[in-house]
Amino acid sequence: MLSQSVGYAAIALGYVAAAGGKPILVKEIAAASEMPASYLAKIINGLARKGLVLTQRGIGGGVVLARPATEITLHDLCVCLDDPCVLPRCMLGTAECSDARACPAHQFWTQYRNRYIDYLRRMTVADVAAFELRRRANGGVPPKPESTDGDARKRRTAPLPVAIDALLPGEVEPTQAASGPKSGGSA
Repeated sequence: MLSQSVGYAAIALGYVAAAGGKPILVKEIAAASEMPASYLAKIINGLARKGLVLTQRGIGGGVVLARPATEITLHDLCVCLDDPCVLPRCMLGTAECSDARACPAHQFWTQYRNRYIDYLRRMTVADVAAFELRRRANGGVPPKPESTDGDARKRRTAPLPVAIDALLPGEVEPTQAASGPKSGGSA
């Protein structure tokens, strides 16, 4: 499971991505995402130091993404915010997981961890933005998934608002984050 900081960062950056490049104040993001503004400000500051967002104080200021939402992954957020889930730790302790130190859970943990890290590398801020836009369009109720297999294209239950369609020229699925949007039309 991701840390609370990474969860907040993902939701906040999804909100920023949905704004289509317009600077958004931290207090607006916090209010819309129902998270403490002071805590979010610390998270945003950390992400700015690592180069994932740009911040500007004053009138017309706010937070914008430093690169496209399709190029910022949950793995990037985990690394920037020092989430322990990306550390190569043994499932049974704090030692580093390795073949040389194979514990009874090593084979299971290695396969599970590799799949988990691979998913974090495929899931982008654009995916979170699409989810958050659908959730807000549903009055705050998360969209009901059509499938439990983790396939984003099967989870889509409603058309995306124009803002996110403009942000994503083609439907971006977690499996496409590394290669970009698929060609052949829009969502």
